[in-house]
Amino acid sequence: MILYKNHNGKLEPAREKPFKIERELQRIFEQNLTQIMGLMMVKSEFSIKNKRIDTLAYDTESNAFVIVEYKRERNSSVVDQGMTYLSLMLQNKADFVLEYNEQNPKNQLTRDKVDWSQSRVAFVASDFTENQIEATNFKDIAIELYEVKRYEDHLLVVPIKKSKSAVSVKPITQKSKEYKSVTEEIEVYTEERLLAGKSDEVVALYERYRAAIMALVDDVEIKPQKWYVAFKKGQRNICDIEIQRSGLKAAINMKIGRLDDPKGIMRDVSGVGHWMNGDYEVKISDDRNLEYIMSLVRQAVDA
Repeated sequence: MILYKNHNGKLEPAREKPFKIERELQRIFEQNLTQIMGLMMVKSEFSIKNKRIDTLAYDTESNAFVIVEYKRERNSSVVDQGMTYLSLMLQNKADFVLEYNEQNPKNQLTRDKVDWSQSRVAFVASDFTENQIEATNFKDIAIELYEVKRYEDHLLVVPIKKSKSAVSVKPITQKSKEYKSVTEEIEVYTEERLLAGKSDEVVALYERYRAAIMALVDDVEIKPQKWYVAFKKGQRNICDIEIQRSGLKAAINMKIGRLDDPKGIMRDVSGVGHWMNGDYEVKISDDRNLEYIMSLVRQAVDA
């Protein structure tokens, strides 16, 4: 990928401005953690059991802690380090909750409110080796990689995606007691997993709505969660889809009173408990209203 800058109509390659020290990259991420990764900052340089975690964050959507590490050593094992941190977290849950509560006295957590099965580690670096990328290319490993490049006044953040052919990591982790305990407690959700056991009709219906959402706007990211599939533009959910046995349930992420719905097909869920984001939901059993529902989703994109 080559990043250009437009100088009076003439394109010129933007010059890369590498980070001289790891702490510089860490500081930029921690100051902009919500915008870059959609996470809430908890603690910088969190120490526990003789280990130092660069950044402790919290994912308010999945109700889970996220450990963020910044790497300059290109040849170290991200899998070994990631599994060690996940094991450390799962063995010391109370310490993580205590740290969160000390940093957020007005918004207290209890250990049972945290979904520990959604814990994960994210590594951030200017680049990763092919071996590091391949070592994390498993569909159910709770380790993410983010490559970051700085070009003059611009920051380019690229999440490294798993390949569609990625296999399960569990057969490999059975050889290590520590790794096995981590993979037995932590669950990584995928579209494939959420579609498992559903009828061909429901799968086909989901795929039609999925394709329609992806066609609405560039750079929509799909982030499967425990109960639904989130469709994000930047760090904001625009639409969520829960895959049910007999059809779909879709949520549009807009506050009540903000959506123009002339047909009145959306249900107001602002006053009831629900898994997904936004105050509007609709049950879907076919694609008769597909185009109309996409016009509603478009409003969330433009909001």
